[in-house]
Amino acid sequence: MKSKIRQGKGRGGTGIIAAGFLLVILAGSLLLMLPVSSSDGSFTNPLDAAFTAVSATCVTGLVTLDTAEHWSIFGQIVILIMIQIGGLGFMTVAVLLSMLVGRAVTPKERMLLGMSFNLGRYDKLSDILRRIAVGTLCFELAGALLLSTRFVPRYGFWDGIYKSIFHSVSAFCNAGFDLMGGGLMMDDFGGDPVVCVTLMLLILIGGIGFIVWDDIADRIIKKRRLPVYSRLVLIVTAVLIVGGTLLFAVFEWNNTNTIGSLPAGKKMLAALFQSVTLRTAGFSTINQAYLSDSSQLLSILLMFIGGASGSTAGGVKVATVGVLLYTIWSVSIGNKEAVLFKRKISNENFMRAVAVVGFQLILIIVGTLAILNSINCSIMEAVFEATSAAGTVGLTLDITPALGPTGKTIVMLLMYLGRVGILTVTYSVMLNLHESRSTISYPDAHMLIG
Repeated sequence: MKSKIRQGKGRGGTGIIAAGFLLVILAGSLLLMLPVSSSDGSFTNPLDAAFTAVSATCVTGLVTLDTAEHWSIFGQIVILIMIQIGGLGFMTVAVLLSMLVGRAVTPKERMLLGMSFNLGRYDKLSDILRRIAVGTLCFELAGALLLSTRFVPRYGFWDGIYKSIFHSVSAFCNAGFDLMGGGLMMDDFGGDPVVCVTLMLLILIGGIGFIVWDDIADRIIKKRRLPVYSRLVLIVTAVLIVGGTLLFAVFEWNNTNTIGSLPAGKKMLAALFQSVTLRTAGFSTINQAYLSDSSQLLSILLMFIGGASGSTAGGVKVATVGVLLYTIWSVSIGNKEAVLFKRKISNENFMRAVAVVGFQLILIIVGTLAILNSINCSIMEAVFEATSAAGTVGLTLDITPALGPTGKTIVMLLMYLGRVGILTVTYSVMLNLHESRSTISYPDAHMLIG
């Protein structure tokens, strides 16, 4: 009886988080349809308003209407609020608001917060939550101040400050919405080191995950050793960024449609930015449609992986891929157990990694087939779009604006399931594995593998 009650609560918890995202999307869609949200004072098509609301709440960045041209200041602020809620997580924002009015965090809210961070433990959540609130405010404010040194001289004081805040929040939340009318390269910011480095730092800080923040803070303040999870996240993140940068530089070095005509320093900056932004941020300094086939395939791989668990990023997450690959390598060389930093990777963690990767692969395959059936495009364009939507990245090979009603609906589902679905899958697997530990044991099945 006890396990059934726990199971019901756990499944109800994922349902609450999923419903919370839907509620934010619905409210945002209704506000964006109003004439006050459009720059010309007209009603916005409900499907385009819903598409924008889903993309903002799921911190993706795919758009069917130009953010700078179509939406008024009010509409852009609505989008920015949805980005902030989607980046931090519905439950995080809800509990933070409760704490601001002096209300205590209930045990159920602790459980839901732990689930929203992909945690199996719910202790220290109040402390973590405070660090998230303070850290988010500090990082976004610092990013806005740095960006203002470039945007204020270009656009004037108030417009420059507004654009700085908007892009700082969008970058930190890995959303990819911009007010440049087609990417940073449109206003010549693609080669500006201050703008690019600031955005990259915001993307990385938001994408490594709130739990890694907490562990780094403990390492600095209390001199504690970094846990295995945080070390794995930082190592895999560094490998992906450095490896991605070098490969993009090699693949695009002589491509005059992307970085081929740039000086060597700006080539490397563009390659680094491309490697970082594919970690589900969605900003662009080069036109993705002009990338070589090798770079497009590499982009799909990096979008599939994404950032870290419990962060503003999407994808299957770096720790998931790290656990999966390290376990496979360890088993392939004959080890009975995968031991990382003197800690064993449990069978439960491996099975969760397999479930998450499997879910994302199925989602992308089904999405690709649906996109191919709804619009005239190449297989590469469809796979790129589906991976970008499911990984909540926001980059496109220029097919998003051409999507019809069916295509827009498909991409909206991919964005929503990519943001909420992985959380549901990983927690359900964790919960079921925990509850399956009973006195009943079944004999092993004889299987031929490989």
